[in-house]
Amino acid sequence: MHSTSSATPLPAQPTQPAQRLDAQPKFWPEGWWKLMEYRIGIIPLPVYVMLLLLIGGFAISGKVPGEISMAIAVLAFFGFTCAEFGKRLPIVRHIGAAAIFATFIPSALTYYHLLPKPILSLTTEFTKQTNFLYLFIASIIVGSILGMDRRVLIRGFIKIFVPLAAGTIAAMIVGTAVGTALGLGMRHTFLYIVVPIMAGGVGEGAIPLSVGYSEILHLPQGEMFAAVLPPVMLGSLTAIVLSGALDMLGKRLPHLTGQGRLQVGEQDEPETGKEEITGHVDVTHIAAAGITAITLYLLGLMCRNLFGLPAPVAMLFIAVFVKLARAVSPQLQEGAFVVYKFFSTAVTYPLLFAIGVAMTPWDKLVASFTFANVITIVVTVATLMGTGFVVGRLLKMYPIDTAIVNACHSGQGGTGDVAILTAANRMQLMPFAQIATRIGGAIVVTLTLLVLAHVG
Repeated sequence: MHSTSSATPLPAQPTQPAQRLDAQPKFWPEGWWKLMEYRIGIIPLPVYVMLLLLIGGFAISGKVPGEISMAIAVLAFFGFTCAEFGKRLPIVRHIGAAAIFATFIPSALTYYHLLPKPILSLTTEFTKQTNFLYLFIASIIVGSILGMDRRVLIRGFIKIFVPLAAGTIAAMIVGTAVGTALGLGMRHTFLYIVVPIMAGGVGEGAIPLSVGYSEILHLPQGEMFAAVLPPVMLGSLTAIVLSGALDMLGKRLPHLTGQGRLQVGEQDEPETGKEEITGHVDVTHIAAAGITAITLYLLGLMCRNLFGLPAPVAMLFIAVFVKLARAVSPQLQEGAFVVYKFFSTAVTYPLLFAIGVAMTPWDKLVASFTFANVITIVVTVATLMGTGFVVGRLLKMYPIDTAIVNACHSGQGGTGDVAILTAANRMQLMPFAQIATRIGGAIVVTLTLLVLAHVG
């Protein structure tokens, strides 16, 4: 008996040409969506082109609106454009070129009158009148502190003073010795190169230092300021480059870095146990965290008025107290972490562009590029960071991250902290950077002036 269960094979189905056409992605909307996902910084490419045309049109007409929306558009467009150049350069993109370009290209464009005057005026006025640098610092500090592991926070704040103090002393000794050997003179090297590097920037460092020198030495304050400013600028640039190099080293030797954490076991996420912010945080918690950061900064301003303590430093200690006292809920901590991530992602390069235009004199930076000055400044900053690296490792801290905090001691104040930590991809270290810059700088300036007043 033959089996009847075998089935006759079905004829092959012809391929439909229409199906092949439908399978191909169409430009609208899929192709357009792909264009929208290609970004210059955070700006979608079509939006970037539109901003280019709009800003160019306003600049040509000479009628650039002074409102905040225009300022945000200008800072974002130019800031991310300059950073993009740095990110695409071979080799140097790994050592902080994006932060360097976003700061110093605008400074050069301003000095050589290559920026349209309406854009220059808008940027300068907005930066100086709003002082939004401190809004950025407040958001970064509060967000990073509230997102830090509470159990190791206080231990980290205490321990960071050891590598910071050791690095400062070593940098003073080595930097002064090198400058003296290069013929700059011991007194000149120490007072006009080494001390300004670690004085805490321009507003909190170079200016009070020049005023103190003027009163003690009976010399014009303007001349003193012109003498101490170039080392501040070049020292900050050196710290940016070396911090970028340390970031690259950390990628090759990951056991040397905590990627923004100072101690083994430290967490940089909120204590709720989440490994990352998923986007499901209630928007009211984010808004509440934002106003909390602003309120803590205002408390810092009040402390400055009452006690003379710099506002960012006062805010820093208040935020630490709030964290240790568990004064904010886990939901608010998550909101603060989102605020921190937003500012570090979306505001850093626009801020650096504003700093370059309004606060970074290109001619002063270029004036410091003499052989003896450059060698002395580089050696001073390298010693400061190298000592932090070694001492941090001895204290069982992550040496690369400790060295980067020390680098902020040689930065251009709050603006230098932003540039250095951006180059190092470690904005989480902002609270410790503020200690290095503000407190470390204040101690250096105060002790130097006290000694100079007695020595003469």
